[in-house]
Amino acid sequence: MERPTRAWVLHPDIRGDDRRRAPEPALEEATALAAALPGLAILGSEVVRLPRPHPGLLFGTGKIEELGAVFAAEEVELVLIDGPVTPVQQRNLEREWKLKILDRTGLILEIFSDRARTREGVLQVEMAALSYQRTRLVRAWTHLERQRGGLGFVGGPGETQIEADRRAIDEQLVRLRRQLAKVEKTRALHRAARAKVPFPIVALVGYTNAGKSTLFNRLTGAEVMAKDMLFATLDPTMRRVDLPTSDEVILSDTVGFVSDLPTELVAAFRATLEEVTAADLILHVRDVSHPETEGQAAEVRTILASLGVGPETPQIEVWNKIDRLDAEARAIWQARAARAEPHVAMLSAVSGDGLDAFLTQLSQALRGPESDETIHLAYPEGRALAWLHNEGVVRAERTGETGWDVDVRWTARQKARFDAL
Repeated sequence: MERPTRAWVLHPDIRGDDRRRAPEPALEEATALAAALPGLAILGSEVVRLPRPHPGLLFGTGKIEELGAVFAAEEVELVLIDGPVTPVQQRNLEREWKLKILDRTGLILEIFSDRARTREGVLQVEMAALSYQRTRLVRAWTHLERQRGGLGFVGGPGETQIEADRRAIDEQLVRLRRQLAKVEKTRALHRAARAKVPFPIVALVGYTNAGKSTLFNRLTGAEVMAKDMLFATLDPTMRRVDLPTSDEVILSDTVGFVSDLPTELVAAFRATLEEVTAADLILHVRDVSHPETEGQAAEVRTILASLGVGPETPQIEVWNKIDRLDAEARAIWQARAARAEPHVAMLSAVSGDGLDAFLTQLSQALRGPESDETIHLAYPEGRALAWLHNEGVVRAERTGETGWDVDVRWTARQKARFDAL
């Protein structure tokens, strides 16, 4: 068994940064990200406060010396910097500290690479990693030296080498896009097949580690990887679920969102997240016990908007992990939920508390508004009449010379399913 890589996590807290987050929760999240990558031993973590980033070194010389002494004493081999690091900064810091540097984008790419299971997921991660590496090459041109990115891309001097690398990456991207196009075609066929099945699609989305997979497992009985770990789920998983109202739905679990998600990954995983854009209902799962729950929720809404999910798609915010709230906090959240009904549900995916009320709410949201209608069925259409009774939409039924006149109260979805019989 290989010895784990000795790692240290730094969160640069830059004053005046428009995207500045609360430093302590940000450091905690960055450390959890690092812990999600196998083969790392996290020896320590620290918030480094900066008035402004140093263009060549990110940190000031005094801080670099101070940290360098700690890293040498602890025999640190890898420093994870929770933020963007330019190729120049990476090169200079690696020279100063004599160890490997990985920025936030590189770390997330590494985690995604480790977690991808489906063919599509693997291809998309490869494309995202190549796009990241290519960007770092371009930025490094003026320094006439090829830089090492977060996924182990080897160094070598000279602009000619950089041009050759750029060409090789472009050729790989073209090859991967062709392969991905084939996989996406297969997914499109699967989606078309599902469209013929009259079950609505419910997509679980949320900030990473909000408890989506735990809720998915409780509802479906599936053994999806559900650990207290960031990015525990990468590829979407779909299962059929029977609701208490006898309605059937297809439930889709998706990759967790995270603040400052690399743009390469947002673009590369657009196809995977098509399950969200095609959903009839979105369940936005939130960890309301987390101190940054409001910021996390805002991040998820921003990503959903970037994917083209508009206000026309019904959504329920699932306020999860209420078992972790004390009595006072729980009362506050319950009061907020009462004001936001029917667009909010409170539950614990772990204990099951609030689950029954949530399922009833889910059924009502999917059914939508009902309308009254009278339809005529000829006597040979007994199967259609039986379907109406089975759906529980029949209000009255009259027998005539040629068939039945049936008064129904149904949703638009039920009417569409009836028309497709």
